[in-house]
Formats: sequence, structure tokens, C-alpha cells
Amino acid sequence: MLVKTFASAVQGVDAQTITVEVNTGGNAGFDGKQFYHLVGLPDNAVREGMMRMEPALKNSGFEVIRLKTIVNLAPADIRKEGAAYDLPIALAYLAGSRQIAAEQLDQYVIMGELSLDGSLRPIVGALPMAIQARKEKFKGIILPKANAREAAIVNDIKVYGVNTLAEAAGFLDGQLELQPTFVETRDEFAADEGKYDVDFADVRGQENIKRALEIAAAGGHNVVLIGPPGAGKTMLARRLPTILPPLNLHEALETTKIHSVAGTLPNGSALITQRPFRAPHHTISDVALVGGGSHPNPGEISLAHNGVLFLDELPEFKRSVLEVMRQPMEERRVTISRARVTVDYPASFMLVASMNPCPCGYHNHPEKDCACAPTAVQRYLNKISGPLLDRIDLHVEVTPVSYDELSSQIRPSEQSEDIRTRVANARELQRQRFADNKAIYANAQMPSQMVREVCQISKPGTLLIKKAMERLQLSARAYDRILKVARTIADLSNSPEIKIEHLAEAIQFRSLDRESWLQ
Repeated sequence: MLVKTFASAVQGVDAQTITVEVNTGGNAGFDGKQFYHLVGLPDNAVREGMMRMEPALKNSGFEVIRLKTIVNLAPADIRKEGAAYDLPIALAYLAGSRQIAAEQLDQYVIMGELSLDGSLRPIVGALPMAIQARKEKFKGIILPKANAREAAIVNDIKVYGVNTLAEAAGFLDGQLELQPTFVETRDEFAADEGKYDVDFADVRGQENIKRALEIAAAGGHNVVLIGPPGAGKTMLARRLPTILPPLNLHEALETTKIHSVAGTLPNGSALITQRPFRAPHHTISDVALVGGGSHPNPGEISLAHNGVLFLDELPEFKRSVLEVMRQPMEERRVTISRARVTVDYPASFMLVASMNPCPCGYHNHPEKDCACAPTAVQRYLNKISGPLLDRIDLHVEVTPVSYDELSSQIRPSEQSEDIRTRVANARELQRQRFADNKAIYANAQMPSQMVREVCQISKPGTLLIKKAMERLQLSARAYDRILKVARTIADLSNSPEIKIEHLAEAIQFRSLDRESWLQ
């Protein structure tokens, strides 16, 4: 008897429907012991599922009838990975051996990993699977209970969460009634919107650094913080997501898809409602940062999509790791190519990096002496390539906070909510400015040709930036960055024109370009 059901394979951040064909009948088996054969380019985890299926069936109260069984996963030219094909194969086998009815099998997308006792373990990629199932007009999707809320974010498709193989079989056989999982997407989105455990009000002093991060947030600019140990670089960076505009629903769904595929969605979560903050250790590999592997998975830059990627102690990262970020930072996506497959992952993130000014950390410190020779300082800074620095818009020098500022109770620090309001107003101006170009929503994303149109400056401003270019020996890319930052500063001031004071403030954020850095 031939039975068909449907499963799903994730490629990149999208899913593709897989047809599971199970044909049962004939003699006892191929060699007297193995009564099944699996084809359709399965990996080892899928093959091992046939071994899990037999005890799961027995422990769920079903018979294992040793009929000759061929399982085909179509299309056969797509590699099938992971243990989530256990459940659709087991249910198709039960229908093929006439232990359950087969009439409803082809109306659902079914995924789930079997335990030996017949219970179901969570899977990855439930959200894109549900999106694809709705697109192809399936009646519903059946998957482990732990993934039900995640998949139920998708409207107009019934999501059934089950705990065991027996429960799924009883539902499809018409002997058990299940209620679909329902999630009100907009309520879920609004529940935790704007809630953070940290706040800029926790930071004493550092008003100039807060100003720089406000500019970075308003325009989506990359930023590097340079200062001695204990100056507050990490503390400030961790609070940057709190002043970014809240995720809109489209961004939240896009971000959740990536974390669903990567298996990093928190347990019980249906939707990511806060901007991601990723802080990988400096020992990270190239593949772990940008994504890839023999079977491509999203890297840290994709997990930071629509959020912040924080690289602490930037010069300690391997140079090859930093260099592979250059193209994704420009294109805001990364393409992973392998012999059999090419996948695209979105990677629109804000890069925030921190570093000491020298190996000992106290170069240019107001109170402590630096023990490093000038050549050692230069070697330390040279670990970061010029092209990478050109892609970082703001170079911010962080100075230690004095005792008076730490202990002062007279002037309370500004809360993140107040800063976020100004940032949101500036982003709204940019949204209106780029309304005709859906791929751009912040000043930092403007291509060079658009910079000339949007960032026009007066004659005094032209003379100022010319003098800065000559003195600091800035590249053409750095010139564009200065204009973009100046445009953002003007937006924060609600100024339609870029004034000379906006340009002057933007130029001061190119500190690593200065010839006087080592003096």
C-alpha cells in the first residue's frame, strides 16, 4: 500500500515542502532482518530515525509488522537533515500497515523527533515551516507541543501541538479531538515590547559617550568605543538596544524566523519582541561568525539581524574573522555557497566594538602611565585593518568616570525611554526620506550616489570637510561616513539642512584616523 504525507525542509530561513512516500507490502524484508529501506538523500540523523521508530511504535501500543517498506523523501535532490522526519515517516507507516486511517494524512504538514518511548522532542525551524504550509494551503501543521506557540504566530493555518506519537495517530485516525493552538500575534508582540532589564539611567557620567550612541542609534551607524579597562565600554554597549526604536511586527517575524532556524528561540517563546544583542567571544571562528558549515546554519551576524552585534576587545579577534565581516556589513546579508546548496541569510545589524587604546590599556589615560612602546601601540592598532575601520562610522574615545560623577545624586541620568523618543523621531524623518526605497530605512544604509543627493552641504561646510580630509588623510569611504553621520545629527536636531556644527561634530568621531593618535 502506498501512503503519502508531507514534511518540511529548511533552507536558509525559508522552508520547502517534502513529500514522504511510504510503500508497504510484499515479503518479510530485504535480508530477513531489515524490513525497510530509506531513499531520497537522507543524512545520518534521518536514517537513524528508522531505528528510533520501531521501539517508539511498540511503546506506543502499535504493532511493528515486518512488511517490505520503502520510504522515499521527495524531491530526491534536496538533502534531508535532522531527526524531525521521524513523526511523518512513523505515521505514514502506520497508515500503510492499516493501523490508522490514511484519509487525512495528506492534509497536514507533519514534523517531530521521536523518543524511544513514543514522546516527541522539539524541532528547529517551526516558524518557516508553518509559513510555507500556509502558503501551500495545507489544512494544518502537526508538530511537538513545545513548538506549537512558535508556529501559531502564523495566522490562517491550524497548528496542532502533540506530546506523543499515539496522540498524533489518534487525531489523524479520528479517535482523538485536538484543539488548535491559538496565539494573538499582535497581543504577543505588544506584551513585552520595550521591556529591558537595563537602562541608560544606570550609567553615571559619560554624557559624551551617550551622545555618540544616540547618534549611532538614530542613524543605524556602526561604532567603536576606545578606552581603558573599567571605563564602562561594555556597560554602555549593552544598553544600546534600549534606545533603538522598538521592532515593528515585520522585523519581529523576520528576526524570529532566523532564531527558529538556528534553534536559539527561548523555550515557550512565540515571538522575539526585543532587538537582539549578540556578544560572541573573541575566540569565535569565521564560520561561527558569518554562518556556514558543511550544512549551512546562521552565524552570529545573522542572529544579530535587526539588533546589535557587540565585539568586545576587537583587536583580540582573529584578523580573518574580522575581514569576513566586511562584505556583509555593506550588503546587509551573507551568502553561503556549498557544492549542493546556496543559501542567503539576512545580516542587517549595528556593529558595536570596544577596544583598549594599547596592549596595557592606559595609553592617553589622564592618571595612569602607559607601559607600552609606541611601536607596540601601533602594532596593536594595526590588528584592525583600514578597510574595516572605514566601515565603522563613529570612533568614540571613552574616558574613566571620576568619583564625583559616580557618587553624584544631584543630576540623575537620562532614562533610555527619553533617548529612544528622540531616536524614534529621527528615524521617522529617515523613513519619510527613503519612502520610495524599501531597502533603506536609516542614513547608514545610503549608497554613495544617494549620499550626494541627500547630504548636500554649504560652501563653508565644504571647506571644513576638505581641510579635515587633507589633515586626517581620510578615504573616500570615510568621507561618505562623515556626511551620513552629519545627516543623522541634523535629523536629531530636526534640521532640514546639514549645518557646519553638524559636520564638525561628525568629523570628531574619526579619532582613529588622526595622525596625532600616538602623540
